[in-house]
Amino acid sequence: MTDVLSDEARLAAEIDRLKAAFPKTRELYREVCALLFFRFGQTPTANRLYQLVKRGSMGTPAAVLGEFWTELREKSRVRIEHPDLPTDLRDAAGELVATLWTRATASAQAELDALRADVEGERTAAAQRVAAARAELERTETALEQRTAALLAAQVEVRELEKAQAEGQAARQAMEADIVRLKNEAAARDRELEKVRDGFSRELEKLRESAAQSDERLRATEKRALLEIDRERGAVAKLQKELDETTKRADRRDADHHRTVDALQAQLGDARHQAGVLQGRLEAVRATNVTLQQQLAALREADARESGPARPGRTKGASAGTTAARPAATRPARPAGAARAASAPAPASKTAVRRKRGKTDGK
Repeated sequence: MTDVLSDEARLAAEIDRLKAAFPKTRELYREVCALLFFRFGQTPTANRLYQLVKRGSMGTPAAVLGEFWTELREKSRVRIEHPDLPTDLRDAAGELVATLWTRATASAQAELDALRADVEGERTAAAQRVAAARAELERTETALEQRTAALLAAQVEVRELEKAQAEGQAARQAMEADIVRLKNEAAARDRELEKVRDGFSRELEKLRESAAQSDERLRATEKRALLEIDRERGAVAKLQKELDETTKRADRRDADHHRTVDALQAQLGDARHQAGVLQGRLEAVRATNVTLQQQLAALREADARESGPARPGRTKGASAGTTAARPAATRPARPAGAARAASAPAPASKTAVRRKRGKTDGK
């Protein structure tokens, strides 16, 4: 189909060229006849010529076609010019040569047709091969497009994975920063707790020294106060024991805290709570210390008021004898009441300490 269209296109182009070269109608028809017969191997007809040229009347291509066939027969006739040959023999020889020429031409035309058929078969096979190659090319392009799409999808997935990995890396770095910050906070809390322990130890040592000094100064005259002091010492010892136990618990919790970094915030809150409880207990001990100092000061003042008026007129022996011989009814009733009043805050302080310790142990 493509070859037919190509021949028609070439024929139309040749006719356009002949129209420009031969302006006369008869000459144009004669050239078109020769073009169809010799160039394209087509038998010219009057209708075919008129359809191609489209000039003059219908009689013009018929007349020109008759002239073309007559001229062609004249040219194809073979004439043997020899003076000794008779006319009949010369004409017969010419007819024989013409017949041989015609048969040779027919044979050549048949071979040409066979060659054209072979060429057409080869062209058809080549066209089929081209079609198969085009189909294979289309399949290859389709597969290439599919692979390209898969590659693009893989690239997108790789980018998403890289993005997720970067986000995970950033999250891990943030977590590491949080762990470092929490470790620093824990170290700061440990330092603060150590300072609290040192301060409490110093306060406790001062309290012990003060109690010892007060005991030495008031041993003879402050028996009931010494009992209260002993009780307070027991309370202080008990508080010290509780503080040691609390410190041990805090140390254990600190050790657990360092082993379990993931639960650092919760343990840090517990440790802060324990530090607050210790601070509260320290404040309670300080309040108890202040209360003891106030009681000791009150006892000292009471003793000073009791022994102040009698000291100028007494000797050492008289003082001892008088003190031993003094009846119980002559002693003012205030020291016992004062001692009880002075010792009254201590049980309350003990009760508050016991309550705080019970709350802490319950927690």
